Amino acid sequence: MLYGVVDIFTLSTTVENMNRGANVAQQVLHVVPKGKYIHLNGTSIAIVHELSNVHFLHTEYVKIHWQEDAFFGYQFLNGCNPYMVSQSRTLPRKFPVTEEMVKTLLPAGTSLKLELEKGNIFLADYEVLQGVPANIVNGRQQFLTTPLCLLHKTEEGQLLPIAIQLNQTPGPQNPIFLPSDSEPDWLLAKIWVRNSDFFCHQILSHYLKTHMLGEIYCIATLRQLPEVHPLHKLIICHVWTTLQINIQARNSLLAKGGVFDKSIGCGLEGVGVLLQRGMSQLHYNDLCLPDDLRQRGLDQLASCYFAEDGLKVWGAIHRFVEKLLQFFYPSDLAVQNDIELQSWIKEIFTEGFLGQESKGFPQSFKTTAEVVKFVTMVIFTCSAQHAAVNFSQLDYNIWMPNCPATMGKPPPKVKGALQLEDILSYLPDVNATCSVLITLSLLSSPSKDFIPLGGYHEGIFSEETAQKLILEFQAELAHIVSEIKQRTTKLELPYDYLRPDLIENSVSI
Repeated sequence: MLYGVVDIFTLSTTVENMNRGANVAQQVLHVVPKGKYIHLNGTSIAIVHELSNVHFLHTEYVKIHWQEDAFFGYQFLNGCNPYMVSQSRTLPRKFPVTEEMVKTLLPAGTSLKLELEKGNIFLADYEVLQGVPANIVNGRQQFLTTPLCLLHKTEEGQLLPIAIQLNQTPGPQNPIFLPSDSEPDWLLAKIWVRNSDFFCHQILSHYLKTHMLGEIYCIATLRQLPEVHPLHKLIICHVWTTLQINIQARNSLLAKGGVFDKSIGCGLEGVGVLLQRGMSQLHYNDLCLPDDLRQRGLDQLASCYFAEDGLKVWGAIHRFVEKLLQFFYPSDLAVQNDIELQSWIKEIFTEGFLGQESKGFPQSFKTTAEVVKFVTMVIFTCSAQHAAVNFSQLDYNIWMPNCPATMGKPPPKVKGALQLEDILSYLPDVNATCSVLITLSLLSSPSKDFIPLGGYHEGIFSEETAQKLILEFQAELAHIVSEIKQRTTKLELPYDYLRPDLIENSVSI
């Protein structure tokens, strides 16, 4: 069992009581038991076998199981970034996995070809990272990869990795790593995938698709919808904190000298490249959960609790929005004649989605159903989707080797040359890790004025019908809470990031 740094710190108290100006690593290491250090290139790396002063929901489980293939696959479905994996019916030419490579990893009597045809093969492709520049951390060049990871869905519903290629162009210096390879080779290949997933999670799934899109909806609402407009009343409750938190992020985390500049492998230059690329590839279906899950083949996976809970929450929001908007818009003609509504969606399309006509985003609304779907997407994005990708991140990242924010050596070009202890030299320095984890700890804490999904200010709607619909919505959300709590009692590793009473109404952290 390989242990690297870092289940650290007594979170809120340690962070709040840190002496400003003192070395972060030194302060964090004060809460680590003595004698638990490995010295690597002059850096003390803490090895912690148990948390003493603070307990996180998943920390102990992650620390114990992070090297296991089943847990590695589980995170593609229920971890902090359940947006990277898709069902695959064919293999891309750039990932030449053969029958011979994986035949011992599949059930007897089947083949890779048959499993592809059955829909049991899934692919995580990090091509979006191609060409993203790597950062320099502590004066040392860092390295990025663009992995492809092939996974097999077992009869029990698990996703198990069966092949990993660390870069997009196949060749003799870009080997395909397999579970049958040496333990160090296979483990390091999985760590590289998790490192790549860190960037895609933080920049695309989290910042771009919740924070930045939420800002687009917020600005358009403030500019185009007067306060008396029913859609303004509805939307503002889900975007009211977005501008503040985004401005704070751009002035600190994403600023020169911030954590992305000093401690994360893609650096500020890479953030810009990745945001631009992610925005250019964004499609309307990607933002509408039922469409997204269906096109990625995750909608019928019993082991994907993100999909199970997400569809319930999406459905509840959709039914509420549909009844509410049908009350205010009794006909499609009413939608077409609402100049303020049409100006709202036009600004979002042109200024937010950059007028990309091929990406499926609505340019105008012709029917009530179109408005209902779009508004449901906005509310889900700014509440449930943000909860799923934000409040889960510390649980999976606090044990750093499970998701390192940067890698200090280039990926291997051959198999069989690695020893288990060599993996430590790839992992981040302790000061960079501490900086990342302190940031994630703050981001994972609910805001002090937390308002759960379905919580609307009293009197925001004066209409009796609207008030009744809000109560119905809250009752349906409460029922979902009960269902998730009941399921949790049966799971070794609970999934409750989409439990409605834990979902914040807007992006506030």
